[in-house]
Amino acid sequence: MTTKYQAYYVPAQSAWPIVGAIGLFLIAFGAGTLVSQLDTGGGIGPYILITGIAVILFMLVGWFRNVIGESMSGLYSAQLDRSFRQGMAWFIVSEIMFFIAFFGALFYARNFAVPWLGGASNNAMTHELLWPNFEAFWPVLKTPDGTETNAMGWQGLPLMNTILLVVSSITLHFAHTSLEKGKRGALKLWLAITILLGLSFLGGQIYEYRFAYQHMGLTLDSGIYGNTFFMLTGFHGMHVTLGAIFLIVLLLRIFKGHFSPQHHFAFQAGSWYWHFVDVVWLCLFVFVYIL
Repeated sequence: MTTKYQAYYVPAQSAWPIVGAIGLFLIAFGAGTLVSQLDTGGGIGPYILITGIAVILFMLVGWFRNVIGESMSGLYSAQLDRSFRQGMAWFIVSEIMFFIAFFGALFYARNFAVPWLGGASNNAMTHELLWPNFEAFWPVLKTPDGTETNAMGWQGLPLMNTILLVVSSITLHFAHTSLEKGKRGALKLWLAITILLGLSFLGGQIYEYRFAYQHMGLTLDSGIYGNTFFMLTGFHGMHVTLGAIFLIVLLLRIFKGHFSPQHHFAFQAGSWYWHFVDVVWLCLFVFVYIL
């Protein structure tokens, strides 16, 4: 009995990995130079950083164009399709670990660091030496230098943003269902609505940041509360931005006639990523805004 193996497509040699490495080097070098020149002003740091970002964007467009072309040419086998799915799944797992680290920092600060600083668990000496007037409650609205801030409530804009993201996951599911049924018109409509909802979320978050800085005194320098608030919401906003770009590229590909009910992993990958971003926001809304 002989076993039949599928041919695994091996792409031709490509310069894109080298181009990407150069772009990453320019970003790292430019960012480091920029930070070192903040006090003096001027310098070439910003130009190197912008050049590195431009090189990375150029690499992404070119490399993904090659991958899309290979896929549309029918060069990929079912085995390679499974490897793509596994790669995307592990990528999302790595993103989950990334956010777990930040949620873990929030949990540690709220349940250990703040009570200990307030004198709990036989830490009276720590309380007296480090911050005698500290009151152990969350959110911490006063910094050691006496600067006060305000906590961001969950009502209003944060709740509206939550509704926008939840609805966007529903519309994206409708788009996916339409693709599987071959309904191209409904697919374009539901995906476009999903993108608009995602961009509306980003617009709401920008307005929230501006309001926090100008009217609430809530900044990245506002102690542990300001740090965790902006780190969690900021990194999530970055992921929403990447997800929106992902969906926009998918929509452009759909208008060009790409994807079929049988072959549409790229769309599935974008859908997985967007649903992941939505779940992260729900956790963030509960643990950062409400509790």
